[in-house]
Formats: sequence, structure tokens, C-alpha cells
Amino acid sequence: MPELYKLLHTNDYHNHLSTTQAAALKRRVAELNDRGLLLDAGDAISSGNITYKPGGEQILEVMSEIGYAAMTVGNREFHFSHIGFHSKLSKASFPILCANVRAAGNGRRSDRAEGDDDTNRGIDPPVYPWRLFELHGGFRILVFGVTVPMITERMLVRKVSAYVFDDPIETAASLVPRLITEQRPDMIVALTHIGARFDRLLAEKVSHIDLIIGGHTHLVFPEGERVADTLIVQAGSHGRLLGKVDVVRNSSGVLDLTARVEEL
Repeated sequence: MPELYKLLHTNDYHNHLSTTQAAALKRRVAELNDRGLLLDAGDAISSGNITYKPGGEQILEVMSEIGYAAMTVGNREFHFSHIGFHSKLSKASFPILCANVRAAGNGRRSDRAEGDDDTNRGIDPPVYPWRLFELHGGFRILVFGVTVPMITERMLVRKVSAYVFDDPIETAASLVPRLITEQRPDMIVALTHIGARFDRLLAEKVSHIDLIIGGHTHLVFPEGERVADTLIVQAGSHGRLLGKVDVVRNSSGVLDLTARVEEL
């Protein structure tokens, strides 16, 4: 018998998440049981690119209570200083993912192991490159994150930054084949904050990604967009919409994905 799983997704809240919306999302997560995940593609918080709140961002605490499984770093979540980056993410009790950011002077970020903790505390950068989720029936979903490079080795500002970014598509091209071999997932999801144009390029350049959940460009793909063998989805911005992807796995392990959005 075919198995049905559901992936719910949001992006680019920019701190627009009402109490009513949060309650509705929490109910949706409860209805998933162990047959789905709620994911976010970044820019959830209120701080700007170069500012941060020392006490952290309240929306990440709300998202933790809702039951988000993971999110990726948006440009708003990043800060070039150690204290700023950690402060911005401090209220998240779910994993925040970004494979293409690393401490300045260190090797590629994606080479570090996943880690055992579900939070981002105690590691630097305060993010994981990927996370493996096992759902009902042993269905294994591998989620990795990439974001827009904000400080690179070619920029002079790298001299005052605690972190630098690698190219997100090159990072994915290196990471995905290794994770397929080592983790043997049933499904691979890229959680991205690189914009629709680069999501399409990612789908063209890196095979075996089943789904790209994107953000940054605030677009709405009502039924998703297929590029090569990958489905790309994005659900607007500011908490107006909730994206849904139904994943049907047949007895041979073949996946059939359908996407839609609804008002939140």
C-alpha cells in the first residue's frame, strides 16, 4: 500500500506571525503525528542584516513551541560577529541548518558531522549543515540547508567577520552525494534561502534532490515548479500562506510529490 507523508513549509515571516496563526500551525503539526514535518526557509526574525537583539528573537521561541522541525538561515538570521550570530538564534530549540557557512579560516562547513543535539547551542557557527528525520514506517527524510553568501573569501569585509560563506550550489554538489552514500535517505529536501533563480540552478546542477523549499524572493508557487527531477516550492512572505507538499511513497520506494498553498 502507498504511504502518505506531508511536508508543511513557510518562509520570510519577517516577524509577522500572529497568535492566531501560531495556534493554527501548532494544530497542524499535531495532526501530522509522525507522518510529516513543518519547515521554514529563513528570514523569520525582525532584526536587520547588521543589527541584533542581545536577548534573542521572540518569534524563534514561538516557532519552537509550534513544533518546527528545522529552518535554514536567512540573511536576517546571520550576523558577522560571533555574539551577534549566536544571539540571533539563541531562542530556537529546533535545528537551524546552513551547510555553506563556516568559521573564518576553517575548512568547508559541510564536512562537520550532524551532531547529537536538537538545538544549535554550543557549536560554532550555531547551525548544522543537515538533519535526518525518520518518520512513520522508517521513512528517512534528509534535510540540508544553504543560504545566500553574504560574506565570502573575496570580500574585504571578511577581515572583520567571524564567518564566511561558500557557494551554496557547489556546497550542495559536494554534500548530497556523500550523504546519499552515508545516510541512505528515502528523500532529500534542500531548505534554501537563495532565491528562485538559484533554486532552479540548484535543481539543474545537483541531482537526487527531491524537493527544494525556498525563500528570499517572496514568491508564491501555487502548485510548485518542476525543474529536472526536482519540485521547487515557495510560499510568499509575512505569514500570509502555508505551503503543503504531499509525498506518496509506493511499495517500490518511488516518490510522487504534489504541492499547494493555502491562507494561513
